[in-house]
Formats: sequence, structure tokens, C-alpha cells
Amino acid sequence: MSRFTLPRDIYFGNNAMEELKNLRGYKRAFIVTGGTSMQKFGFLQKLETILKDTGLEVSKFEGVEPDPSIETVMAGAKAMLEFKPDVIVSIGGGSPIDAAKAMWVLYEHPELTFEDIKKPFSMPKLRKKAIFVAIPSTSGTATEVTAFSVITDYSTKIKYPLADFEITPDIAIIDTTIPMTMPKTLVAHTGMDALTHAVEAYVASARSEFSDPLAMEAITMIFEYLVDSYNGCKEAREKMHVAQCLAGMAFSNALLGITHSLAHKIGAQFGIPHGCCNAILLPYVVKFNSKACGSRYAQIARKLGLQGETDKQLVDSLIRAIEELNAKLEIAPTLKEHGVSEEAFASNLDFIAENAALDPCTGSNPRNATASELKKILECAMYGQPVNF
Repeated sequence: MSRFTLPRDIYFGNNAMEELKNLRGYKRAFIVTGGTSMQKFGFLQKLETILKDTGLEVSKFEGVEPDPSIETVMAGAKAMLEFKPDVIVSIGGGSPIDAAKAMWVLYEHPELTFEDIKKPFSMPKLRKKAIFVAIPSTSGTATEVTAFSVITDYSTKIKYPLADFEITPDIAIIDTTIPMTMPKTLVAHTGMDALTHAVEAYVASARSEFSDPLAMEAITMIFEYLVDSYNGCKEAREKMHVAQCLAGMAFSNALLGITHSLAHKIGAQFGIPHGCCNAILLPYVVKFNSKACGSRYAQIARKLGLQGETDKQLVDSLIRAIEELNAKLEIAPTLKEHGVSEEAFASNLDFIAENAALDPCTGSNPRNATASELKKILECAMYGQPVNF
């Protein structure tokens, strides 16, 4: 038997945040957010005002870093235990929402440690103390509709993808006014993260008739709107905010693959943004995986109207289309071009490959991938070499 889980409510469109005026029957709201963008553009103040106007007492936890640490999670959980909220609201990019999810678990179960919740799909029941509301500001991670959270252990330089349907938010607010403030580079990186989510979900081992349409619609929308969104088109920004959410619904249930396994480890080691890592890796992983699921990639290519008669021709067309999309977004195709030195790469290569093999996303990849094979993919992505194994 399989399972398909989404938030109970998804509110979307311009000023969708206003829906929280109808959040009745609660006493205390705990807001989790990141650095300065939500403050700078007034969205945090708007959220706080809405919650207070409904009669809620509000406390804020600000300053979650771009790759949230275990220490930040523990500090947030401690603050929640002191404030005792019955509503947790996170606004911002994927990082504060991911951090808030982990804080939520440890708030509901203070007897647990971070070590206790690392094993995928092993978390205890939540919602005995609070519900969770997620308001994304970027158009990529889709953490507002997923069962995942990525937390970094900076002592080991490993990113841990926490996974459990319990941390799927109760309410997702897809307010299309918020991503208008994203800078171009962030649009590019988060957009390619969303594309990777959708492509990996379409071929992942847990894919289903429920996830496939969501993944395919997200792929077609991203190819249609991402470049225009990057160039500042208002309508395209709105469409991308929806597309990334569709991709999230798909991968939260279908799971992901080795693009993400490798990106989690590369990002932690070399400081390259997660979406950028995915953008670099995706063409190489599609080529590697095509031996196991070429027909699935060919279906994507046909839907996009790409050239080719055989599955192999269509797969090659899809790879070129992804590479061309990266070029339009000014994302260089190799790790070396993103500042990774040959010395740093060589000294970390085995460590990254071995830990990527252990990443939960590797288990749902359509082609079995050993640490040795992941190492070869990394070498291809470092130098731009073709994948032929």
C-alpha cells in the first residue's frame, strides 16, 4: 500500500496571507523567519499584524541562517517550550520553514534529541501542542507542502534530510505577492531546484498515478515561465510560485534521487547554494539514470515538444534543454566554474560520495548508485566530462 499526503489547506494567489485572519480558536502564535528580507519588505510586519488582529499573542524567532544548523533548531525549540504556542507560523525561504519544522518536533517531544529524529519516517505524532503554517517567500523548495526538512551539522559538514509525513504543514500560504522581491540569482537557483524536484519525482521509485501529473505539470510550467521570471516578469513570478508548489506535492510523495543526495553533500562542503548544485548536477544525473528509466525521461521530452524519435534521442534533447535553461539563467555547468578548487575537490571527493550513497534520497533513485558511481558523476560535474557508464 502507498500513501499520498498534502497539507489540509493550501491558500494561493495575491495577498493569500490575508486568509490567516480566519485563524480562530488559538491563543499564541510563534513566528519563525530568516535574516532580513521579510523584515525589509514588510511581510513579517504584515503577518504579525494579521495574527495580533485575530487576538493571538505573538512571539518571533528571527535570524535563521541560509542552511539552518542543529544549534538553531535547538534554540528555537527551547524558545517554543518557553512561549508555549498553539500555532507555529514560518515565513521566508526554505531554510526558516525547514528549521521551524524540526523545532516543532522537538517542541512537541522535548524528550527527543536531533539524533532521535534523523532516521527517515520515524517521528512520533505531532499536533498535540500546535499546528503548523508555512508561508514561502521563494519559488523552489516547496517545503510548505512537503514531508521534508534539511538541517546542517556544521561540525561534520553534513546536511541531514529529515523525512516524515508528520512534518507536512497543516496550512500552506502561496502568496504570490511575496516572491516579487526575489533577486535574479535567487530566482534562478530556486527555479532549478523546483525543476529538479519535478524531474526526479517523475522517475523516482515511489512515483505513482497521483504524483505523475503534478510533476509533469510543474516541469512544463517551469520550462515555460522560469526564464521570464528570472527577467522580472510579474506574471511569470506568480506562475513559478505555483509551479514549485506542484513540484513539491509530487516529490513529497514520490521522493527524489541522487541529484539531491549529491547536492546535499556538495552544498555543505563547498558552500554552493542548494538550487545551484541541483542545476549543475541534473544533466549528468539524467544521463546516468537514463539506462534505467530512459522512457520516462523521453515522456518529459515529448511533453516539452523536444526533437527526437527514439528514447535515446529524446533523452539527449532533454539534457540539452536543461543545459540551455541553465545558460539562460547564467548558471555555469561545472563545479570548477563555481569556485571549487581541484585541491578541495580531490580532498573531499570520497567523503562526499560515500555520504551521498547513505543519503535517504539515494534509495528512491531509479538506478542503483554505488559510492563509486556517485564519485564518477561528481568528477563529470566538476570538469564537464560526459557520463558514459
